[in-house]
Amino acid sequence: QVQLVESGGGLVQAGGSLRLSCAASGRTSINYGMGWFRQAPGQEREFVAAISRSGQSTDFADSVKGRFTISRDNAKNTVYLQMSSLKPEDTAVYYCAGTINFGTTIRRNDYIYWGRGTQVTVSS
Repeated sequence: QVQLVESGGGLVQAGGSLRLSCAASGRTSINYGMGWFRQAPGQEREFVAAISRSGQSTDFADSVKGRFTISRDNAKNTVYLQMSSLKPEDTAVYYCAGTINFGTTIRRNDYIYWGRGTQVTVSS
């Protein structure tokens, strides 16, 4: 079992930046591909970014390409989501997730471990 805990959310003005962290405990996250999803009020949870187990492959939703980056530090069992040029439409609860896939996957159903989420609010 893997426990995931997100942190780093908050309130930021449009154009600003935030870095989210996801710390894994239990069975180490080193064996898992990791991803970030987000869910705005009244919306489906949607894919944001993914990173392979090695960290060499990444994937992003079109809506965040060029603004968000994903990285991982396997020694610290932590995954990061660096968000820049934030827009009000980025406002959502952001969830960290783990998949047994070695590569990246954008499919929500491929992820078997989920954190509880961290709120990101971008004001205009």
